[in-house]
Amino acid sequence: MKIKDHWDRLSPATQRWLTDNPGCLILPRTMTEEICQETGVRVDRDEHGQAILSQEDLDFIRAKAEKTQTPPPEHRLFDATQPGENT
Repeated sequence: MKIKDHWDRLSPATQRWLTDNPGCLILPRTMTEEICQETGVRVDRDEHGQAILSQEDLDFIRAKAEKTQTPPPEHRLFDATQPGENT
């Protein structure tokens, strides 16, 4: 399918679904149809309407997912002063 070549044509919701599910090897029928409609590309599907992602697609989606991850929030103590603060 070459998700990388069509990434900018995918809706933010589709991009988010893909990056939220980077380990998905087979796209569900509804997601496959959504991608086909958004990109205008027809993909090979199995008898259930699902598309199998290539290793290249998986690597690209995982890289995108890693970039979109937000760092964990800084944990703050509820004392009068924080560690390292000299007030």
